Amino acid sequence: MSLHTPATEAEACDAVAAARAARRPLSLQGGGTRAGLGRPSNAVDVLSSAGLTGITLYEPSELVIGARAGTPVRVLEATLAERGQMLPVEPADHRRLYGRQGEPTVGGLVATNASGPRRFAAGAVRDHLIGVRVVNGFGDAVKSGGRVMKNVTGLDLVKLECGAHGTLGFLTEVTFKVVPRPETALTLLFSGLDDARAVAALTRSIGTPFEVTGAAHLPGAGGAPARTLLRLDGFASSVADRATRLSALLAEFGAPERLAEGVAAPLWDDIRDGVALGAGRDEAVWRVSVAPTRGPAVAARLAGVALRHSFDWGGGLIWVTTDPSGDAGASSIRAAVAEVGGHATLVRAPDAVRAAVDVFEPLAPPLGAVTAAIKASFDPDRLFNPGRMYGGV
Repeated sequence: MSLHTPATEAEACDAVAAARAARRPLSLQGGGTRAGLGRPSNAVDVLSSAGLTGITLYEPSELVIGARAGTPVRVLEATLAERGQMLPVEPADHRRLYGRQGEPTVGGLVATNASGPRRFAAGAVRDHLIGVRVVNGFGDAVKSGGRVMKNVTGLDLVKLECGAHGTLGFLTEVTFKVVPRPETALTLLFSGLDDARAVAALTRSIGTPFEVTGAAHLPGAGGAPARTLLRLDGFASSVADRATRLSALLAEFGAPERLAEGVAAPLWDDIRDGVALGAGRDEAVWRVSVAPTRGPAVAARLAGVALRHSFDWGGGLIWVTTDPSGDAGASSIRAAVAEVGGHATLVRAPDAVRAAVDVFEPLAPPLGAVTAAIKASFDPDRLFNPGRMYGGV
């Protein structure tokens, strides 16, 4: 196996062209922090973005920032913080979940669409991605998007690349729309609620005008009480007023404790990164997305297979751990999701399990045909992460 680490986009084009000529599929890599996500790739060599780093564009007054794909997310966030700005998507960092070292990169963030707890309020990574540069399977550099958000007709390459897990091309540069950083944040903590009452409180709060930016529920474990969390942020005076009014609206669920930003931030980081549910190192981990009001029923349906679970996105995202043997609970989880509509992703499991079961939600035949056709148009020789998302794609 060979490792290619181009320092320029032109070198990346050459590396892809050479791989195509030699018929040697490539495993695309950023910081290597999510190498366990997706099906095991059938690649021969590795193409890394580690040499493509640095901020390429920053216009604070226009709320736009661009960076090469190998730039650590940490660097992007630090640059924005200096000007009182931030990425609105609360990028997830899965190093602890996978037990990996390295640094999450902006290219990896885009490739996996790794959105955090703010996703239900602010949108996903793809909603704030406005430009990409990518090397396709022919070895050509392609640019899509720019510095402003526009309506697009036909295939939107920016949106296609986001969440494609490196199957459509090698990202070399990305551009985001950013937002001002809130002055402060406050978290309301309700204790002892069961799943149904907790999600009822979460969904009610989301439907208010109080601009909730985090809504999660962690069931009790090991004698500890269940915790239901609602986050508010913005100007300090506004946050205090909204917290008081929201607490009054939710009085039937108890009197919440108020957690200052510095106290609550590590807990929201744990929720964001998928470690708040306390998954054991040997347990398989799933992300199940359903309508928030369906969350408790789906969790109850999975009681026989789930070892533990937690809720994010107001109940719309359920983190579930299962025994990693057999199909890691895939048949039960897929059946539960099929009943209510939604999708499930096997986030972590042994290689043998990820090779044997559908890691991502299975595609209906028409959608599968479209997916294969798009892959063929960008990467006809299946050079990039072959089989990472779906077998034969």
